[in-house]
Amino acid sequence: MSDGGSDGFDDEQSKLAEYEGERNEAGERHGVGKAVLPNGDVYQGQYGNGQRHGEGTYRFKNGARYVGDYYQNMKHGQGIFYYPDGSKYEGSWVEDLRQGHGVYTYPNGDTYDGEWMHNLRHGQGIYHYHETGSKYKGSWVNGKMESGGEYIYSNHRYKGNFVNNYPCGPGKYVFDIGCEQHGEYHQTEQEQVEGEWGELASTAVLKWVPKCITGLTPWTPDRDYAGGEKEKAPAEEGTES
Repeated sequence: MSDGGSDGFDDEQSKLAEYEGERNEAGERHGVGKAVLPNGDVYQGQYGNGQRHGEGTYRFKNGARYVGDYYQNMKHGQGIFYYPDGSKYEGSWVEDLRQGHGVYTYPNGDTYDGEWMHNLRHGQGIYHYHETGSKYKGSWVNGKMESGGEYIYSNHRYKGNFVNNYPCGPGKYVFDIGCEQHGEYHQTEQEQVEGEWGELASTAVLKWVPKCITGLTPWTPDRDYAGGEKEKAPAEEGTES
C-alpha cells in the first residue's frame, strides 16, 4: 500500500526547491511558506526550523494530495490522503504511517472504519462492502480478519472465529426470523490456481458442517458451537492503493 509517492525530500532537494515564505533568524524556513520541489511536488503550509511542521498541504505531481498535520517533515497527527486511484484515507497518522483510528474509502466504494497499525488494518474495525451491502465487524491482525468477528448480511449474520480472512472453527448463523444454526467451518482441501505471474497459488476451500438449530442464544467466540448450512465465504475486500 502506497501513499502515492514519498513526500519526504533530502537536504539537497530542499536546497534546490523554490521557496517563498517566512524564515527564522538562522535563515531556515520557519512559519508559513510554499515550496516547489525539483520533481514537481508542491508543499504549502507551516514550517518549523527548516522542516514541514504544523498544518500543511502536500500535492504530488501524480495527482495525490495530503492535507493535515506534520511533525518534523512526517505526516503525524490528523490528516487526509487523497490517492491517485480515487481512494482516500482520513484519520490518524504516526511518523508517516496510518496508525490509530481512520476511515479508508476504496475506489470500488468499499470502506473500512477502524483501527490501524503500520499502514495495516489492525485492531477493531468495520469493513463495508459497497456492492452487496454486507459488512464485517470484528478483529483485524496485520490487515486480515482474525479471531472473533461478525459477518453481517441483509437478513442474517454469521458470528464466529476467523483465521487469515476466512471463518474457521465453531460459529453460528443468526437469522432474522429468530433462530440460529450452529456448526463449524472446516478447510476441506487446497485448490491450486494460477497466479498473476503464472505461479501456482493455493486457495482454501471451506465447508460448513451443521450441528443443530436453536432459538437465539448469547455468543461467545471460544464456545464449541454446532449447526448450520453451507454458506459462501465473505467476499474479498477492495485493494488498497
